[in-house]
Parts: sequence; C-alpha cells; structure tokens
Amino acid sequence: MAATTRRIIALLPFTWVWWILGALLPVIAIPRTPAPPTACDAFPRGEIRVGVDASHAPFAAYVNDTLVGIDIDLANALAAQIGLPVRFVPLGYDGLYDALYADQIDVLIAAVPRDPARTNRVLYTPSYFEAGIALVTSRSSTVSQMSDVSGRRLAYEFGSSAHSEVDIWARRILPFTRMPYQYAAYALDAVRLGQADAALVDTITLHQYLDAHPEWDAHTPRIILSIPYVIALRIDRPSQAVMVTAALEELRSSGALDTLIARWL
Repeated sequence: MAATTRRIIALLPFTWVWWILGALLPVIAIPRTPAPPTACDAFPRGEIRVGVDASHAPFAAYVNDTLVGIDIDLANALAAQIGLPVRFVPLGYDGLYDALYADQIDVLIAAVPRDPARTNRVLYTPSYFEAGIALVTSRSSTVSQMSDVSGRRLAYEFGSSAHSEVDIWARRILPFTRMPYQYAAYALDAVRLGQADAALVDTITLHQYLDAHPEWDAHTPRIILSIPYVIALRIDRPSQAVMVTAALEELRSSGALDTLIARWL
C-alpha cells in the first residue's frame, strides 16, 4: 500500500503537465484568423501619395496654382473613404510608372488604361472611366452598330484613334462614305446638323460636346473600342490595392463616382 502511494505521488508532477497541455492544445491547434490590415498598416506613412498627370485636363490640371480635375476629386474621395490624407505628386507622362516602381508614390491615378505588359509589377483596379471610341448618331437614326454604317456617311477626326478604327472597319463591312474632320467636335457637328449619319469619336470629347449642346438628342448605341481608365498600384502591396478597390466600388455603388465625373464632363 505504501509503495502504491509513493508511485502515485511520484506521477503527480507529470499529471499537472498533461493538464496544462490539454488546456493549451485547443489554442495551439486552432489557427487564428489574422486581423485585416488597417489603413495605417497599408499606408505606413500615414498618407496616400497619389501620382497624377497635371497636363491632362479634365482629369488633372493646374488652375490658379491648384490641382483640379476628375483624378484629383477621385483621389480625395478615395482617401476620405479610407480615412487618410492625400498628397499629390505631379508627374510627367513618361515618368508615371517609374515613380510607382521607385516608391515615390503609392497610387497612380492619371487617366491610364490597363497595360497587360505591366501586370507582373502592377495591380489594377476596375475601371473608373470609359475613355473609348463611341459610335454616335441622332436618336432617330436606325444605325445601331458598325455594320449599319455600310452605304452611309461616317464622320471622324482625321489622324485620331477613331480614324484607326474607321480604317479597320472599312475592311470588315461594305463600303461607306468617309468624312474626316480636323476635330472630333466637327464630326459631331456633322451628325447633329444632318450632314453625316454617324460619327466615331472619343467619349471624353462626346461628354464635353453634349454638355455644350444639351438641345441635341444624341444617341450612343455602342462603344466600338473600349479604353477603360484604371488606378495602378504596386503588386507587392496587395493590401493597398484591396483598400483602394473597396473604396472605389463604394463610390460607384453610392453614385458618388458618377456625380464626380459629371462635375467635369
């Protein structure tokens, strides 16, 4: 009996060890979900450095030494959603991506389209503006797609991206009358005044033209060439891309993005 008691006493320290391990095991075995990064985690400088092209109105330009435009308003709105101040870094067009690679900026908002050749170094958000080439007609027109242009008069800006699209479609569909103009606005004049049946123009010019001619009941049945403007971020900082994309989608769903763009176009 005494020997049994001595064996039990000898095993008691090991029993406490097993009790402790049993209590800790669930904590050790069940992985904890990491907390999502905060704004300060994603942008440790405490601000969002935004690269802009100040020579590309109405997206960004200096007016009385102040940066204004769609990209400026968009950056301010995104920063407000994220909860950090914004600092603008004006850049030349050729140095936009170099500034991002060199960590001179966190975010590039400079009316840039998605570039597939850069996706090994850059993350892109969904589009915030469609800057493509649109087919424009009067509301009463029966032209609804490019094949309908066959046998009709098509206006466009000479030497523009729209001109390149006209050359492509001239090889795809039956012949049509080509009406080149010095400016895209002149091509829209031709449609509005009944001198042409349709026009191919960039959507930026189209927005500005319709704002100047609210009486014209124009119709844009189709985007012929899509050129979506996107926001670019570094691929090695995905938390920044997640936050900026979420903020952009919130602006879109609330209608604030459309309101922002309508202020300038």
